[in-house]
Amino acid sequence: MMMKKLMLISALALMPLAALKAAPADVAAAVSAPGRPAAATALDAGRHPAEVLRFEGLRQGDRALDLFTGSGYYGEIMARAVGPRGSVLAWNPTAFTDNDARAALAAVHERSPNFSFVATQASGFALPERAFDFVMIHLNYHDTYFDLPRRQYHMEPDAFLRTVFNALKPGGTMAVVDHVASPGGETRAVVTRFHRIDPATVRADFERAGFVFDRESNLLRNPEDDHTKSVFNPAIRGRTDRFVYRFRRPR
Repeated sequence: MMMKKLMLISALALMPLAALKAAPADVAAAVSAPGRPAAATALDAGRHPAEVLRFEGLRQGDRALDLFTGSGYYGEIMARAVGPRGSVLAWNPTAFTDNDARAALAAVHERSPNFSFVATQASGFALPERAFDFVMIHLNYHDTYFDLPRRQYHMEPDAFLRTVFNALKPGGTMAVVDHVASPGGETRAVVTRFHRIDPATVRADFERAGFVFDRESNLLRNPEDDHTKSVFNPAIRGRTDRFVYRFRRPR
């Protein structure tokens, strides 16, 4: 019996690290599971959440962070997908969190107890260090450049990313999806007008913060979007040209 145990330990020691990782999260089952609100499932066809999370590499048991969660669209899917050994913390700035959003997030927690959420002032954004395996920012990184003085909302992208980088475990995944802006123009002005951001700006920001670019998916690209309209324009809303990036924190 002792010899068998020693052989098993030796085999595990020689096994590639990738083989010892947790299994991929069952994101398709999480998306199709009953109970998600109709307002969320109506967005699935345009957002392709199962394909996006499969590309990004969410895994069972991950401790995940959903930044700018809104009403918890991705947070709920991830909470179901990581399973009971995993968890999801969702964050919103208070400027973007009305009573309807709070009610929706409380309902997500009722359906998925491993989902929790917090709303803070943007100026008070803070996270525990090396706490998360997976971080998601869906259609909102551009909002770190957005100013809303009447609600006292302002962020500094570099400071935001330093906090996020420190919160991710070494080797952890950083998933970013956002609306494409054409190159050129001052970033805050472009964001204010169109709610879009140049992908090159995003990549440069994240790499400057210490993240390593891993790969890109064309899953949500739309060549029919010419980037000249606000993402809220009815002619393009829900069908914008979007980039899907994956970064990692180096080990």
